Amino acid sequence: MKNKLLVHAAKAAMAACLTLSMSSVAFPETKDIKDQIEQSQKASKAFTEIMDAPDKGIPQSLLDGAKCVAVFPSVLKAGFIVGGRGGRGVASCRTATGWTSPAFFNLGGGSVGFQFGAESTDFVLVIMNDKGMNSLLTDQFTLGGDISVAAGPVGRQAGADTDAKFNAEILSYSRSKGLFGGIELKGVVIKPDKDDIKEVYGANVTARDVLNGTKVTAPATTDVSAFPTTLRRYSPGKSAGK
Repeated sequence: MKNKLLVHAAKAAMAACLTLSMSSVAFPETKDIKDQIEQSQKASKAFTEIMDAPDKGIPQSLLDGAKCVAVFPSVLKAGFIVGGRGGRGVASCRTATGWTSPAFFNLGGGSVGFQFGAESTDFVLVIMNDKGMNSLLTDQFTLGGDISVAAGPVGRQAGADTDAKFNAEILSYSRSKGLFGGIELKGVVIKPDKDDIKEVYGANVTARDVLNGTKVTAPATTDVSAFPTTLRRYSPGKSAGK
């Protein structure tokens, strides 16, 4: 009887030690990146609605030849006399293995003129060549300043042999109040959102790392890749090293 009591006491002591040991282990916490997931999903939704609009959308040949695509959904423009524009978005680039995980960016700029009220607009940037792509890999760049930008042609079946395609690094589009079309988006500054990138991919990861597609992939257990998944649906082709 005494031996049985000793055995039970030993087992209870071991269980207590195990419980204490497990409670002191620092298990890694799941990242809270709901905001970044929402940004990717908003960009995906805006791009899908634009591409699915009858007789509208970005010409397929242009999209298939693009190096990168960036979408800034629900950008707010507001002001009286002196106006401003600001918003957040995501970008993905085409590589030999397909579209990269999304990198996060901020868009900002100002304008002066007669204006009043506020307006929410979706902006799409189609990056057509290496120079345009390299601009995304810098700390910041200005459309129409550091890099050339032109209003993109509209229509899924529109010809791609336009001057805009050959002369501009970036083709820009906007959609507001249901209307979609090319826009000459100049004077707007775009820069990586380093905080968003850090929260999703970890410290010391840059937009260059994400968009090069060689070192960084999105967390497999999240929906943060909604945007590149959508791009793949409309233009699944991989880069041929052009």
